[in-house]
Amino acid sequence: MTELLRPDAAGIARTAALLRQGRLVAFVTETVYGLGADATNPLAVANIFTAKSRPRFNPLIIHFPDAESAFRQVAANAAAEILTAALWPGPLTLVLPRRPDCTVDLLAGAGLNTLAVRVPADKTARALLAASGVPVAAPSANRSGAVSPTTAAHVLADLQGRIQAVLDGGPARVGLESTVLDLSSAQPTLLRPGGTPVQAIEALIGPVIRATEAAHAPRSPGQLLSHYAPRLPLRLNATKVGATEALLAFGSPLPGAAISFNLSEAGDVTEAATRLFAGLRTLDAAGARLGLAGIAAMNIPTIGLGEAINDRLTRAAHPREIAFGDQGALPLDPELEPERIGPWL
Repeated sequence: MTELLRPDAAGIARTAALLRQGRLVAFVTETVYGLGADATNPLAVANIFTAKSRPRFNPLIIHFPDAESAFRQVAANAAAEILTAALWPGPLTLVLPRRPDCTVDLLAGAGLNTLAVRVPADKTARALLAASGVPVAAPSANRSGAVSPTTAAHVLADLQGRIQAVLDGGPARVGLESTVLDLSSAQPTLLRPGGTPVQAIEALIGPVIRATEAAHAPRSPGQLLSHYAPRLPLRLNATKVGATEALLAFGSPLPGAAISFNLSEAGDVTEAATRLFAGLRTLDAAGARLGLAGIAAMNIPTIGLGEAINDRLTRAAHPREIAFGDQGALPLDPELEPERIGPWL
C-alpha cells in the first residue's frame, strides 16, 4: 500500500530517501500534486510513465529547489534570468536547452534537446527537493489524461498501490498547473497557460506568441489535445442545461441541472482555478453514479487565470485519445470507497 506521510521533518526525510532509492512518490506543490522520481535514474523515470499510463513522447517537468540548481542542467538566457529573478519560486515552467553535461535522463525530456524546468513556490516541495539532492521529474500525480489532483486523497484515488508514498501537504494553493514558456528559440512561446498569467510574463520580457496545438509531438507537458479529462462527456459554454446533465457553474448557476458544482459564486477566476479539478472530479463521480449523460460547463471569461481554465476545459472536452478501460468513475470519497488497483510491481 502507498504510505501517507506528514509534511514534517521526518516525512520529508523519508520521502527524499525514497526518491534517492528510485521509488515513486507524490508530493504537494502550489499548483497540483506531482508524481516525483529521480530524473537522473532511467528506471525511475520509466516507472512514472508506467504508473500514469502516460505516452512516452510527452515530456516531464523537472523540479529544483532553486534557480542555481536548475541552471546547472539547462542553459539560461537573458529572458530566463529576468523571469526567474521575478517569478521563481512560482508556477512558471521554462523550456531551455540542455547543457552538454546535463544529468537528467533523456526519457524525462522525451528525447528532446530541451528540458522543462521549474522551482515550485510551496515550501514543503522545496524542502523535499533540497533534501533529495537530485533533479525531480514530476508530472501531475494522476492517471494520464485524467483530472489533475489537488489533494492527497485525489492522488490515492488514482495511484493507490502504484507508488510508494504521498507527502500530504494539504490542498494545493493554486490548484492549476504551471504556465509553460519556451525560451529555447529567439521568440518566447507560450506552450501552456497556467498559474502565472501571461500578462505578468509580458510585462517583464515583452510579447510572447502562442504555440500551435501539438497532437503527436508536444515540446512540453499539457499539450496533448485530449487531457485533464473526466470520464463523462463535457460540453463547453453552456447557456442551457438538461435534467440529465451535471453543471459546472461559474457565477449565477443555470437552472435545470441534476447536480451542480460552482467554481465561484462570485465570478472570481482565481477562486475558480483552485476549484476546477475538484469540481470536475466531484461531478464525474456523482454523475456516473446517477447515470447522467454528461457535464455542461458554463462560460468562463479568459481574463487572468481564466485563459488557463479554458485551456484545461477545452482539452477535457476534446474527443478522447486515452482509453480508460474498466477503471470506472473516480470515487467521490476515496477514504470511504477506495479504488482497487493491483500492487505496484
